[in-house]
Amino acid sequence: MTDVLRRGRASLAFGFLVQGVTFALLVTRIPAIQDRYGISDGLLPVFLAAVPILAGVSSVCTEQLVKRVPPSAVLRWSQPVVLLALLGVGAGDAMWQAAVALGAFGLSVGALDASMNMLGVSLQRAYGRSIMLGFHAAYSLGGIAGASLAWAGAHWDLSLFVSYLPVVVVLLPAALLGSRWYADAGAGDAGEDAAAGAGKGGPVVFKLLLPLCLVMSFAYIGDSTVSNWSAKYLQDVLGSSEELSTVPYNVYMVMTLVGRGLGDLGVRRFGAVAVVRVGSVVAALGFAVVAVAPGAWAGIAGFTVLGLGLCVIVPQTFAAAGRLFPGASDAAVARLNVFNYVGFLIGSPLVGGLGDAWNYRGAMLVPMVLVLVTLLYARSFAPEADRYGDGHERPRTADVGRGSNGL
Repeated sequence: MTDVLRRGRASLAFGFLVQGVTFALLVTRIPAIQDRYGISDGLLPVFLAAVPILAGVSSVCTEQLVKRVPPSAVLRWSQPVVLLALLGVGAGDAMWQAAVALGAFGLSVGALDASMNMLGVSLQRAYGRSIMLGFHAAYSLGGIAGASLAWAGAHWDLSLFVSYLPVVVVLLPAALLGSRWYADAGAGDAGEDAAAGAGKGGPVVFKLLLPLCLVMSFAYIGDSTVSNWSAKYLQDVLGSSEELSTVPYNVYMVMTLVGRGLGDLGVRRFGAVAVVRVGSVVAALGFAVVAVAPGAWAGIAGFTVLGLGLCVIVPQTFAAAGRLFPGASDAAVARLNVFNYVGFLIGSPLVGGLGDAWNYRGAMLVPMVLVLVTLLYARSFAPEADRYGDGHERPRTADVGRGSNGL
């Protein structure tokens, strides 16, 4: 293991942390953004939907971009743009300015998410063991820090610009400095596995990638249910106070940090398939507890269990895509990343619509069932040798050669 790879791992983990802070500062202050720009309740969903749509477009474009420049270069320049776009959201005073800033945020965050996970997948391949969950644990830690900073800004009644400016002033130069040590696949003579992860190889066959795309969507439908509806559910359905209704998302984020912090050890000990299966069952149990909870604290317990289970699925989905297409991992990650945003777009209106038309307890059972569907695709997370069942790894060239339906 070379110093290049060690520094690359540390600098990428810091990049994940910075993105966690940035994204939390945006989503937790949506009511303040709405008030600042006078965005109506009817128009707000349009603004919120535009961000993941643009991010999905950008993720697809990043697949083409990394054929010409390495993912590290895309990440090095997309992260500062995301931070500046966040500052722009807080600096304007007209609705068109909010639209421009949020548009820039969406386009840059799609490139950032895709390139960040490309680097994570290639570094895991170079290391030869599971480290992907650790990167996402850093993101969770950043999310907790960002949510705490947002709470402080709201508590002290600071303007968005005043809340965002110190964060951007500190994190932007730190992110640029840390980006000096990003390590692309093959850095530091990591060997054939790292070189294979460079992502410049053959086509990505969508039929083979589809199970992972579905799992990614299901996971983010569950995640968006927590981020968008946990407070409302606790307050309106379980009768909690407004203050207590802020607790579920916080404990959810804390448990994602715990689960991801321990998850790599679980993958190394028991394998990715077992970790994903257990995570799916635990997440479904969390949704079930939420759906039948008699009161607020039981609901909080359900969201706590949910975070511990759901958090392991997304990092392992990216890692599985890299293993499935070792010669085209960048393209596989970029396409898989689109379904991150698909899940966000579907999740919130799906649960909200069912809650309004039926009831919110019943609505919580829908993401529960979708998470359980992940069990049907768990074998897609197995290392190639395990899928063949003979203990020897074999190239996927035969499968790729059948790729007339590759996108």
